Amino acid sequence: MAHQLLVNDLTATHFDPDAATAALPSQVEIVVIGAGIVGSSIAYHLAGLGHRVLVLERHAIASGTSWHAAGLVVRGRGTHVLTDLACASIDVYRGLQAATGVDVNLVQPGSLTLARTTGRLDELRYSEMVARHHDIPAEIVTPERIAELCPLASVEGLVGGLHQPDDGHVNPGLTAHALAVAAHARGVVFREGRRVTGFDIVDGRVRGVTVAGQSDDGDGTARIECSRVVLAAGLWTHDLAALAGAAVPLWPAAHIHVQTVDLPGIDDTMPVIRDLDGYFYARQLNQRLLIGAFEPDGQPLDPRSLGDDFAFGEFEPDWDHFAPVRRLAEQRFPILAGVQWDRFLNAPESFTPDANFCLGETAEVAGLFVAAGFNSQGIIYAGGVGKALAEWIHEGAPTIDASALDVRRFDRQQSTRQYLHERTAEGLGRLYAMHWPFLQPRTARTVRRTALYDDLATAGACFGEANGWERANWFAPDGEAAEYRYSYQRQNWFEHAAAEHHAARQAVAVFDLSTFTKVEVAGPDALQVMQQVCTQNLDVAIGRAVYTLMLNRRGGIDLDGTVTRLAADRFLVVTPTISHTMTLSLLRSAARGTSASVFDATSGLATIGVMGPASRGLLQRLSPNDLSNEALPWGTAQEIEVGRVAVLCIRISFVGELGYELYPTTDAAVDVHRAVMSAGVDLGARRAGYHALDSLRVEKGYRHLGHDIGPIDDPYASGLGFTVAFDKPGGFIGRDALDPSRRSAHRQVFVRLHDPEPLLLHGESIMAGGSIIGRMTSGAYGHTIGAACGLGIVATEAIGADQIEVDCAGRRFAATISTQPFYDPKSVRLRS
Repeated sequence: MAHQLLVNDLTATHFDPDAATAALPSQVEIVVIGAGIVGSSIAYHLAGLGHRVLVLERHAIASGTSWHAAGLVVRGRGTHVLTDLACASIDVYRGLQAATGVDVNLVQPGSLTLARTTGRLDELRYSEMVARHHDIPAEIVTPERIAELCPLASVEGLVGGLHQPDDGHVNPGLTAHALAVAAHARGVVFREGRRVTGFDIVDGRVRGVTVAGQSDDGDGTARIECSRVVLAAGLWTHDLAALAGAAVPLWPAAHIHVQTVDLPGIDDTMPVIRDLDGYFYARQLNQRLLIGAFEPDGQPLDPRSLGDDFAFGEFEPDWDHFAPVRRLAEQRFPILAGVQWDRFLNAPESFTPDANFCLGETAEVAGLFVAAGFNSQGIIYAGGVGKALAEWIHEGAPTIDASALDVRRFDRQQSTRQYLHERTAEGLGRLYAMHWPFLQPRTARTVRRTALYDDLATAGACFGEANGWERANWFAPDGEAAEYRYSYQRQNWFEHAAAEHHAARQAVAVFDLSTFTKVEVAGPDALQVMQQVCTQNLDVAIGRAVYTLMLNRRGGIDLDGTVTRLAADRFLVVTPTISHTMTLSLLRSAARGTSASVFDATSGLATIGVMGPASRGLLQRLSPNDLSNEALPWGTAQEIEVGRVAVLCIRISFVGELGYELYPTTDAAVDVHRAVMSAGVDLGARRAGYHALDSLRVEKGYRHLGHDIGPIDDPYASGLGFTVAFDKPGGFIGRDALDPSRRSAHRQVFVRLHDPEPLLLHGESIMAGGSIIGRMTSGAYGHTIGAACGLGIVATEAIGADQIEVDCAGRRFAATISTQPFYDPKSVRLRS
């Protein structure tokens, strides 16, 4: 059998003549659905780890979206984990030709990412810093140097660019084919023309798949028994996952790239050009130029409109839609003016709500894994992702910091068709849009609003989005618009958030924390379930609130949060907003088969934070209950009256001050909030948002899940050993992977810049004596200590080193690192 790999009009002979006609096995260990470049890479790496793998493809290898990609490959990316994955991909592709005999046309003439504005140049400096951290060649260059490196490009209007000499491109169709050949050589079985129509789910775990068109029991389908399934079906993954009851938020949009006829001066020494502010990229393709668009007004598609037979498919050319990008490309490449275009490729790619792909095990179905939604960057990441997901499946937990990629970071409602359709109109362009700090999406907003939303909006709240929730990030004073003006320096909200920060330190700040995940676990086996998933001993007195971790089987941190024992058989679990899906998944999995019920109380309970030295005095004005330190000590909870409402009150604080979290039911939240604000006028009570909350917690040294701690972080190295009741009866998930006596190679530390002017974001390199010893995991401005500060991870042996600096996008600033937080290290204030 032969089929065309259409990119570059090349043809490859299929390596397995039986792939479309041979019978399906009745049983296999792992089924991978999708034989594009991602699915083939996963199968190849799984086989390398000794697993028996079957790949099912509804049409032919590379027939979905892999074949029509532009084939760009890079090493340096905007984050550390993406950089690791991109580098691993190039390494995989480089070895394929020798291993398979298939020439994947890997060419590395370098790349130039252009900046038309100073803001874009700031962004590129951060990318350069990440590359430097990983010892990847990268350099900020002048317009004059750009002209030398790519004479075809006009440098008019440019302020600089980023040169990465190891970047380049591959033939995407042949690379997908080569990975399939390599996987087949390792024993992977491929079956083409086989459409998966369903899944067998038993006790919440996938046990098999059903395939159309081949019957073993007279119903027109074949059933294949397996222990794990990987969805690597590109834009079809959303609907495939839904067949299993899982939510994977990705949606297709049309992606355009066009080819010229042969032009003079085009050869494989031309670097890839990314003119991000012009919404296009350009690469050499034989003697042609290929121009691809990531326009800000994308064209989302309903995948059902494509039909079951869509393979190697394209849409009609849309020159009118491409026209604005074409004009910008012609300005950058004068050779394009009046050129004859030989091909207009208009075909689908899939995009996610936050422009990061979906990876890992689904929350709803154990053993069902996902690698999809690559936002038109599947070629860049496929090699590294295949290795990472194979290791995840093999080890039972991630071997990379997958926090920003984990499919469970999304809420289920973000998989609805209308939400995804609206967001994807913006999502395609977000790849090349400015990646400002604190950038907020503009589409599919106000989907989820807390009970206090209207009151906060009236008070000048500027909202951001998290998991589809609207959250007040900061408050604009009267006469100022509640909207972001983005910058890599201090943004327009800086001083307003500082005032909110100072209110928490000096008086009282009131936060709407209602988007926090809130889950109740109740029933005769509730304690057993909580003991199994939590590192702390939760057999505590009723009314105790305990900070704890929840680990994966390799001892990494999946979750952190507060668990309050409400009764002998009832617990309230509170975790971060972004952890909603993960929290429900872990608790429901642990409770399956027990006499414990798991109830999602997130939308039923509001959370109002009253924080600061005057918080007790304020609440005492509204409550007849005794709120003294003796009656309601730190780390305890009681039901109290606040004005006209009875609320659960937990004496706990994420800002490092005396504080309380109030949990009224949603219907009474407005009444409680208004009573608190009215009673606190003369005490300096001030509404505060999440930017202030972040600066307060960073200053105090509290960890943030997904930045400072995550699935590959050890509790002891993270400074959270105090949460581990190592010897509690029955143990807990992940205990066997921990060793309290082991000295970790890395350690969490607290960092403070000496200069009061610069800012810290996260990801910056930490240096000692000019050598990199670690990196920042989060950062903010410490308005109390008067300098930027944050948390970082460094080599343990480097603690105590001299000449500490932080590389802030090419500028080094002297810093101090400490194993103790810089603000109230003994936690006296929040306990008094």
